[in-house]
Amino acid sequence: MGENVEFPSNGSTAAGYLAPAKDGAGPGIVVIQEWWGLVDQIRRVCDRLSDEGFTALAPDLYHGQIAKHDEMDKAAELMNTLPPDRAARDMGGAVTYLLGHEAVRGHSVGVVGFCMGGMLTWILAANEGDRVGAAVAYYGYPSGDNEPDWSNLTAPVLIHLAENDDFFPPSGFDELEQKLKGRADVTAYVYPGTGHAFGNEENALGTHDPDAERQAWVRTLEFLRKHLG
Repeated sequence: MGENVEFPSNGSTAAGYLAPAKDGAGPGIVVIQEWWGLVDQIRRVCDRLSDEGFTALAPDLYHGQIAKHDEMDKAAELMNTLPPDRAARDMGGAVTYLLGHEAVRGHSVGVVGFCMGGMLTWILAANEGDRVGAAVAYYGYPSGDNEPDWSNLTAPVLIHLAENDDFFPPSGFDELEQKLKGRADVTAYVYPGTGHAFGNEENALGTHDPDAERQAWVRTLEFLRKHLG
């Protein structure tokens, strides 16, 4: 359904997977990968968004490298060695590319990210200001030294949290939620009995929860349509 594309990234070039809206044009969505890289599961997320009328682009933040789902050590290494400045450039380039694409309507885009990508969703929304009109983070948020400057965050944010998440526990989000209170429109859902990556049908932790995944997906689509049209 989609295709591999290249786009400018602050003087260099980045690549990604683009799935245009099935009806020809729709709101643009940047889809941000988990720590595995730009794998088929992330491409399927783009395809699903395309079926729902969005034009989705997943930038390849690892520049061609991926980890298989039984290679958690490799995934961790790829995530920990990802140059933050390059990732920021590539994600910003993805926003610019979508805003100039013939299959994208509107003056802002949405962002949807998972795990590592959930954390990066917040950072991209904060960095891009009103170029991002809605952000959805699945079980991921920045904290401590990873937090961006929040003064430029204008997009409403929806976050899906797993009750039993050792990587991004709901309790760890409380501090950030309080910090953003009165500054940003944040909606948080905690899914009882779920573990990290409950929305990934291929996750290596054995925590995939189809019911929670469906509920989070419906909420995601409703949120994106409300804020992006």
